[in-house]
Amino acid sequence: MCGIVGYVGEKRAAPILLDGLQKLEYRGYDSAGIAVFDGKILHIVKKKGRVKELEPARALRGNCGIGHTRWATHGAPSEKNAHPHTYRKFTLVHNGIIENAHILREECLSRGEIFSSETDSEVIAHLISDCYEGNFAAAVCEASKRLQGSFALAVLFGDCPGTIVCARRHSPLVVGREKGGLFVASDVPAIAAEGVEIFSLGDGEFAALHAGEIQFFDEDLRPVLPHPVEYSCKEDAPALGGYRHFMRKEMSEIPAVLRKNSVDFLSNSQFSAFCEVLCHAEYIQIVACGTAYHAGLCAAYAFEKICRVPCEVSIASEYRYRDPIVPQNTVCFAVSQSGETADTLAAAQIAREKGAFLAAVTNVAYSSLTRISDAVLLTNAGREVAVAATKSFNAQLMLLYGVAAFLATKKGREVPPLAELPQAAAGALEVSEEVRGWTAHFLSAKSVFFLGRGADYFTALEGSLKLKEITYLPSEGYPAGELKHGTLALIEKNTPVVAVVTQRELAEKTMNAVHEVYARGAKIFLVTRFEELRARKEVFASVLLPACPEEFSPAVAVIPLQALAYYLSLARGNDPDKPRNLAKSVTVE
Repeated sequence: MCGIVGYVGEKRAAPILLDGLQKLEYRGYDSAGIAVFDGKILHIVKKKGRVKELEPARALRGNCGIGHTRWATHGAPSEKNAHPHTYRKFTLVHNGIIENAHILREECLSRGEIFSSETDSEVIAHLISDCYEGNFAAAVCEASKRLQGSFALAVLFGDCPGTIVCARRHSPLVVGREKGGLFVASDVPAIAAEGVEIFSLGDGEFAALHAGEIQFFDEDLRPVLPHPVEYSCKEDAPALGGYRHFMRKEMSEIPAVLRKNSVDFLSNSQFSAFCEVLCHAEYIQIVACGTAYHAGLCAAYAFEKICRVPCEVSIASEYRYRDPIVPQNTVCFAVSQSGETADTLAAAQIAREKGAFLAAVTNVAYSSLTRISDAVLLTNAGREVAVAATKSFNAQLMLLYGVAAFLATKKGREVPPLAELPQAAAGALEVSEEVRGWTAHFLSAKSVFFLGRGADYFTALEGSLKLKEITYLPSEGYPAGELKHGTLALIEKNTPVVAVVTQRELAEKTMNAVHEVYARGAKIFLVTRFEELRARKEVFASVLLPACPEEFSPAVAVIPLQALAYYLSLARGNDPDKPRNLAKSVTVE
């Protein structure tokens, strides 16, 4: 959460900061600000709202500065709570949460110090000032030792013009250099360009950017070697390419992403060590959050159905605090698009400490998750700009389904044809345009329900999440058989109910739930592989999916649900790429 960018060099800083913040806005857009030092005066401009509100500041002169786009934690979105924050001669931007901020704030107030914001971040500027004894980097280091929680920092000091000191703990931070300039950012896309070398700060490390050089230090300010990051400028600078929104563009890329993730684990020597461990696995655990958690549920269904290996899926924020049991010969998959999800990182570390073999499923090769894992399975989905995950979900599924197919083959079990999924997804994209006509029936809804059984239930969960994220309509994904145990009380006349039916042996069981809600006035929208179900009197509207293996159907069936959320978001006047209160990369607890 929150995006940091900084620059010091020969060019004007303000345009670089604003362009970088635009690329980081997926990390938060409650408010934004920049601070630029012109050699004599530090100019600070802060605004509530999107980065575009800062556009007049592009004219600021000066070759050194820092910027920030905020996702609010402590303090409401407002100009006074926007970053950068200054105390005396120190100005900083911060990503993360300082858990002991209230204690530190009281200490500062007891000394007569005055605060101008409600944020935890401003406390850090006070601490750095209090720790300063003539060495800028040492002051940042000493102050950091008093902080509990997570942080990525970029700090300016009035007495050291042309210097930025950076620090990180549990929040990502990269630095870069080109001829004539140095950069710092929360993520590679903000500073990616031809000729820019990029390095990742390790957890607990510091960096000083000054006079064309970057110095790297550990927590005791001893020099350390940098960690180079390999990246593709093309992937880190995606364009809309004729689409109105990135979400729709990213949905269109799903078939190609599925093909990219059709990994033959049997013949790929790159994964031989991982496959050897997997073949001896007696238990599988999956830890993840949000959409990645739903991908884990779908994968667990496949592991148990076709591999007959017990698989447990846990929400990472719950797993990390419940003292989980990790049996011998456990393989734990940690699934995170960014590889920086704080709860998933913590859960993954716990699983590994308890003896699990840790496999990362992520889209980012240089992420924190890849560093702590025993094996890395990259989804190769390309950068996903829209906050609501679409293609990354399908990519995670395809990769995990490939792992399940490999394990089933090694166990001598029949494996459904995974290679059919890309073509089926392409067909699903075509028919998904039909859901645009459904939106009028959802606009006045008090709530929406998604139903399914087996793998279709997990598809329903993801469809419901997408709807909530970008339309702001209350929605629930439910096992079809569970409605009668309480939730049926919420069904009233014209309540939209979306039923997902892709599994033959469960089809009539799911349709029983359809009968029940129809009898109570619900309006039924069906997503199915079975033509005959579309003719049922209860069905108001439907989409017919292409045939695909039932065990892997969520990778295809979710596409009309993603489209429904997208078109309904537009109908409600929302920006589907940047939903309120949400950020793409959840790097705080």
